[in-house]
Amino acid sequence: MSSPRQTLTALIAGLLLLPSMAVVAAGKCDRLIVTGSPDAPPYLWRDPQDPRRLMGANADLLKEAATQIGIKVEVLFGGKRSQALEEVRTGRMDLLADTPLNNAELESLDFIHPPIAQNEIMVWTRRGHAQPFNSLADLRGHPGAMSEKTRITPGFDSAAKEHLTLERQPNLTQAFQKLMLGQVEFVLAGRYAGMALTQTLGVANDLTAQPLPLDRPGLYLALSFNSACNDPWLRGQLAKKMTELAASGRSSEAITRNLELWKAQLQQSASPTNQ
Repeated sequence: MSSPRQTLTALIAGLLLLPSMAVVAAGKCDRLIVTGSPDAPPYLWRDPQDPRRLMGANADLLKEAATQIGIKVEVLFGGKRSQALEEVRTGRMDLLADTPLNNAELESLDFIHPPIAQNEIMVWTRRGHAQPFNSLADLRGHPGAMSEKTRITPGFDSAAKEHLTLERQPNLTQAFQKLMLGQVEFVLAGRYAGMALTQTLGVANDLTAQPLPLDRPGLYLALSFNSACNDPWLRGQLAKKMTELAASGRSSEAITRNLELWKAQLQQSASPTNQ
């Protein structure tokens, strides 16, 4: 039977271990493997210098936040959007960096609030278009187009399917080409993606965005239920950093910086030396 002295010694030893055990628990995840859409500039897109990786505003902002909480981040290509979602859902990757809030995914992902960025969906028309397109009602009866890759909120998607004549195109370039040819009267596209692409295609003087966004889907960080990194401490830290980010204006700065970078990459790839 243990003596009182032995019992006290064991108790003290156990208490001394508690701080180190807490450090291990809080720091069990020191690296996050992150993925997202490989074709959603300026938020995320595939790095042309290293196609294994993704780059963009969301990658920059997440890395900044992760550094502040002492976690390393790798933002890797996980396939097209649906494949990236599956990689995270199964836990092969830890986190999505640019996913819209989707009720169907709440069974497998923890969404971090507030969103890391917001995407303003604008109505793009030919410059000088006389018809005002400032609301969903204004678009009724007019043929339009939208890239299949453009993400909108579920409510807006349902309303668009019910009320609009909207052709879904494989990409935004083809949607804008139909607008230039007069085959549609408007295109629904993100403010920044549309801005970059019209300049890259040389049609910035021909196409313009109407002043008011019709939809503002948030782009969220989402941790997999099956990630070993998913714990209350990390979720709380990420939510804290996203709250600070929303109040700082750094999101807009990162978007602007990456928009210019993406435009430069597109122009470089289109130059004669790369053809």
